[in-house]
Amino acid sequence: MSILQRSWQLIKRVVLILFIAQLIYIIVLKWVFPPVTVIQLGSWISGHGLKRDYVSFSEISPNAGLAVMAAEDQLFPVHNGFDWKSIEKALKHNEKKPTKIRGASTISQQVAKNVFLWNGRSWFRKGLEVYFTFMIELVWGKKRILEVYLNVSEMGKGVFGIEAASKAYFKKSAKKLTRTEAAKIAACLPNPKKYTVKPVSKAVQRRYPWVEQQMRNIGPDKDIQALLSTEKTKPV
Repeated sequence: MSILQRSWQLIKRVVLILFIAQLIYIIVLKWVFPPVTVIQLGSWISGHGLKRDYVSFSEISPNAGLAVMAAEDQLFPVHNGFDWKSIEKALKHNEKKPTKIRGASTISQQVAKNVFLWNGRSWFRKGLEVYFTFMIELVWGKKRILEVYLNVSEMGKGVFGIEAASKAYFKKSAKKLTRTEAAKIAACLPNPKKYTVKPVSKAVQRRYPWVEQQMRNIGPDKDIQALLSTEKTKPV
């Protein structure tokens, strides 16, 4: 066997091992929270710190789940991981105004990025995001995706997850968040380093009433209510 053939065999073996490893990791994360993510490590290395406290869905106020869906992804319960109409609108907008890029990531896509990948806009990273989004939709299901989103999303400089955010901004556990408090945290999500909850930035002050209104609009929806029902899971 030539060196080229041996090299090709080695590459195929490494790719197969990596594929199996990431598949096992995805399955494990259906029940276990990620020990750390690249984005969390980046925050710590850059000097922003790393505050987080994983909690189960039953330890989070339904107001928090409702707020993030109202603010970030109102079709979350019914789409397959991608909001194709929003993606199409964003592409058209970005073609016309390339200096003002608009995103269209769903909660599922954001979880795929936050847990498995890194910040960036390269086509390679977006391709990986599509793959991981498809996989978590298939393996985890909506309620687990929402639970992980509420625990890993950056909600301030070095503040990750709803429990850490609730304690940092309102001195209480996430289970006791009011609708207004949850709306304020959700209002910072587009740019949590810039849109600050404490002190309240102009962007959050302007946006959180809109989030509260959207919460009232989508709250009665039966699919939304099914997702927000208490799930007896424990963080590991």
